[in-house]
Formats: sequence, C-alpha cells, structure tokens
Amino acid sequence: MSMEVKATAKFQSFSPRKARLVTELIKGKSAADAIAILEHLSKGSALPIGRVVRSAVANAENNFNMTLENLYVKRATADEGPRMKRVWYRGRGRRDMKLRRSSHITIVVDEREGAR
Repeated sequence: MSMEVKATAKFQSFSPRKARLVTELIKGKSAADAIAILEHLSKGSALPIGRVVRSAVANAENNFNMTLENLYVKRATADEGPRMKRVWYRGRGRRDMKLRRSSHITIVVDEREGAR
C-alpha cells in the first residue's frame, strides 16, 4: 500500500503557465533528482517550487517515517490562483487591464514500489 504525502504553496506570484513548464520537468523523477533539477534551473518559479518539493519530502520523513532515497514526485500541479487586476494606461487616453496572475502549487510525493 502506497502512502501519498503532499505539500502546497498558495498565492505564489508567478503565472501558472510558466510554473507548469517547471512542474512538467520533475513529474516522475526521484525526489533527490527533482530538487537538484530545480536548484540549477534558471526559471523564476523553480526556487519556490523547489521549496514545496522539500516541504513534501520533510512531511514524508517526519510524519510517515519515509526516506528521501525511496521518494519520487508522483504529481506536480500548478493551478491558477486569484488574478489581481490593474489599470494600465495607454496612449490617446485609453486604458487596458493588466492581469497579475498567481499560482497554487501542489506537489505529491510517494514511495517507489517495493521500497520497504
């Protein structure tokens, strides 16, 4: 029986589309590999997502007695949070809406089969 452990970070100030580029890279990878990939990735969302992966690993280690060596990233999602709407003034007295998108990051780690 596998035990999923999850960690979330809500209201992160980067767009979910850009975050999904990063979460797609770490799906299915071992937790140690995912952390290494995120540390050396030159994307703005890589560090906050790395913190969530570390948090999920810490939850697994402290609450469920799992070890980092046996963990892998089962699911990594970047869902849309609330949008901040700002007025953006344009030429000739016009204006536009500028949307500041935010993300909810969810990372689920699990033990590999036959790890125990």
